[in-house]
Amino acid sequence: MKLGLPALRVILGGLFVGHGLQKLAGKFGGHGPEGTGQFFETLGLRPGKTHAIAAGAAEAGGGALIAAGAATPVAATLLSGTMITAIRTVHGPKGPWASEGGYEYNLVLLAAIFAITDAGPGPISIDGLSGRSRWGVLWALAQLAAGAAGSGAAIAYGRSRGEPDAAPARESEHAPVHAAS
Repeated sequence: MKLGLPALRVILGGLFVGHGLQKLAGKFGGHGPEGTGQFFETLGLRPGKTHAIAAGAAEAGGGALIAAGAATPVAATLLSGTMITAIRTVHGPKGPWASEGGYEYNLVLLAAIFAITDAGPGPISIDGLSGRSRWGVLWALAQLAAGAAGSGAAIAYGRSRGEPDAAPARESEHAPVHAAS
């Protein structure tokens, strides 16, 4: 029995669930919707609390689906969208290296999500039990494109909402290593 793919799915999905719960409920050292929302406001993602809840739900829900190997392309779209948004709003301008606050970590996560979608979640998964243990490269490309489109729409909407009402939070207070993800 091959356990590498299920292990990757459970670890990756579980970590995304944790990141989502940081935003949704302030768990695992997170700042909840209020604190994360204040940080998102400084990124131009307005209203910040709404974007924080959406990002948290995408990460927690997408992570749970990836861990279970269920609706893999949908789960991957949710996670890719949050990673692309994190790169575009926080990490991209800082270059590639995580040691400098760059997008290295987010890009590795995008690659893993892409690979899981391409390879499929495997036979030890909900998709596998329903006869879809492999999705393929077209599905992987489609989820990546849909995630990018969702990211673009979220950023455009947030920036169309004008300036924040409250004083912006300092990044150091509300920004975990990959804050917008």
